[in-house]
Amino acid sequence: MLGIRQKVILGFAGLLIIILAIGVQSIVTLTGLGESIDVILRENYLSVIACQEMKEGLERIDSGLLFTLLGDRAQGEDLILKNEAVFEKALQTELNNITVPGEGKTAERLRGLYATYRDTLPQAVAADRPLALRHDAYFSSLFPLFGQIKAAAEEILQMNQRNMSEANDRARLSASQARSGMYLLLGLCTLIAIAFMHFTGRWILRPVKRLTLSADEIRRGNLDLVVPSDSHDEIGTLAESFNAMAASLRELRRTDQARLLRVQRATQEAFDRLPDAVAVVDLEGRVEVSTESAKTVFGLRPGAPIFDLPYGLADYFKEALAEGRPVPAESQAPMIQRFVGGEERFFRPEAVPIRDADRQPTGAIFVLHDVTQLRQQNELKTSVIRAVSHQLKTPMTSIRMAIHVLLEEKIGSLSEKQAEVLLAAREDSDRLQEILSNLLDIGRTESGKAEVYNYQSFSPQSLVMDALEPFRRTAQEKGIALGVELRGNLPDVWTDRTRTSHVFANLLSNAIRHTPAGGRLFLAAKEEEDVVRFVVSDTGEGIPAEFVGHVFEPLFRVPGRDSAGGPGLGLATAKEIVEAQGGTISVESREGKGTTFSFTLRRTDRIDSKEVSQ
Repeated sequence: MLGIRQKVILGFAGLLIIILAIGVQSIVTLTGLGESIDVILRENYLSVIACQEMKEGLERIDSGLLFTLLGDRAQGEDLILKNEAVFEKALQTELNNITVPGEGKTAERLRGLYATYRDTLPQAVAADRPLALRHDAYFSSLFPLFGQIKAAAEEILQMNQRNMSEANDRARLSASQARSGMYLLLGLCTLIAIAFMHFTGRWILRPVKRLTLSADEIRRGNLDLVVPSDSHDEIGTLAESFNAMAASLRELRRTDQARLLRVQRATQEAFDRLPDAVAVVDLEGRVEVSTESAKTVFGLRPGAPIFDLPYGLADYFKEALAEGRPVPAESQAPMIQRFVGGEERFFRPEAVPIRDADRQPTGAIFVLHDVTQLRQQNELKTSVIRAVSHQLKTPMTSIRMAIHVLLEEKIGSLSEKQAEVLLAAREDSDRLQEILSNLLDIGRTESGKAEVYNYQSFSPQSLVMDALEPFRRTAQEKGIALGVELRGNLPDVWTDRTRTSHVFANLLSNAIRHTPAGGRLFLAAKEEEDVVRFVVSDTGEGIPAEFVGHVFEPLFRVPGRDSAGGPGLGLATAKEIVEAQGGTISVESREGKGTTFSFTLRRTDRIDSKEVSQ
C-alpha cells in the first residue's frame, strides 16, 4: 500500500513526466524547424546568389566584348578581365554547393559551356584580327554560348529556388504538425494533471479534511466519535491514533465524571452542614450549588437565577465581579431580616468573586452570615450600657456636686492635704462624667434616639483654629511641634460646632498622648467635591496593622498601651458624630511612623436649600 511519501512522489513524478514530454516535443520541433531554415540559408541560398553573380558577370563580359567591337578596347578589356574573375568565383561556389538532384549535371554542363566561351573569347577581342572576323566570332560563337551559359545558370537558380520553396513548405508543415502535436500533448498532460489532482485529493486532502472535522468534533466534546481508517498509510496511522486518543479521553472523562460527582456530593454534604446560607453562582448568575438554609430561607436553589431574587443579591454579584473583591465589606453590609421557624433572624450578605488560574472571573460565592446572635448581643450590650449609664449619672452628679461644695469650703475649711485629695477626686469624677456622656451618646445613636444636632454654617479655618487652641500649651510643654495647612478659600461646612469640637478634641488629645517629645502634630483642611476633608496627623508610635481596623469599635483599646487614655470610647463617639452629620472618618497608620486620621463634613454650598432653611 502506498504511503503519503510515495503518493506525493507519484504526484510530483506525474508533473515531471508532463514537463519532460512538453520539453522533448518542443526540442524536437525546434530542431526540425532549425534544420529546415539551415537548409534554406546554408544550401540553396548560396547557389541562388552564385547563379545571380554568374549571370551578372556574364552580362558584363558580354558588354566588354561589345565595347571592343565598337572600338573602345581599353574599357572593354577592363570589363572582361574583372567579370571573368567574378564569374569564375561564383562558378566555383556553385560547384562546391551541389545540394539539389540534377544540379551537379547542369553545373558541369555550365562549366563546359563557360570553358568553350572563355576559349573562343580571344577570337573576338584579338587586336590583330580584322574587325569582320571578330564580329563573326562574336555572333556565330560567343553570343550563342552566352545564351546557353545564362540559361544553364538560370536553370540552376530555378532548381534552388524550387528547393527553397519546398523546404519552406516542409518547415510550415512541420510547424503545423508540431503545433497539432503540442495541442494534443497539452490536452493529454492536462488530463493527466487533473487525474493526479483528483487522486491526490482523494489520497491526501480528503483524509486530512476528515481528520480536521473529527478533531473539531472531539474539541466540542464528542468523544464517542470514531474516525474511519480506510488506508494503511501515515494518515491511516494518524486516524488510528485519533481513535486511541478519543478512547483515552472517554475513559478519562468517565473517571473525571465519577470523581466530580463524588466531589459534588461531598461538597453538597459539607454545604448542608454549614451554619450560614451559602450558594455558588456561575458567570451567568445561576445557582450551581447551595446549602439547605440558602434554599429554604432565600430561594437559592440550583438553577435559580439570582437576578429574579430580592434582597439586592444581583447588585452584589455584579459589583463583586467588576471590582474583583468581596462585596460589600462586612461593616457596611445591610442586614436582611427573615423569619425562620417563627423566629426572627438577621443575615448579612456578602459576594466573593471566584477567579481561575488566569485571574479571570468564573462566578461568585454568596455567603449570608447569620448575625442574629451578634445583633442580640449588641442590643443587650447597648441596653446594659444605657441602663448602667442612666443609673450612674444621678449618683455621679451628686458626687461631683459634693466635691465642688467641699472645694469651695462652704461647709468648712480644708487642709492642704484634704484639698489635694478632693482635686484628684474632681478630676476623676470629670473623667467618669465624660465616659458616661460618651456611653449615653453611643447608646442613643445605636437606638436611633440621638439628640437633635444644631447645624449651622462655619468656616473650616475657625473650626481648626478653635480646636487647636486648647492644646497649644500642652503640646509646647511636651515638646511637640504644631503645624497647620489651610489651602485657599475653603467653603463653609454644615455642622454642629459643639459636636465637631468634640471630634477634634478626641483626635488631638490622642495624637498628643501618643507622640513623644520632639515629634510633630499636623492639622489640615482641603476642599473636595461635596465635602471638606479635615486631617489630623502625628509622628507618634502608630498603630499595629492588625489593630487599625478596630480602633473605631466601642471599648476597644490597643493591647499593651498605657491605660491613661481611657476605656476606648472616644474614637467610637467621634465616628458616631461624624457619620450622624453625613460624613466619613478613616485612619491610616504605620507602627513607629505615626498615625493620620481624616474626616469629612458636608459643604454648605452643596446642601439642599430646604435643609439649610430648617
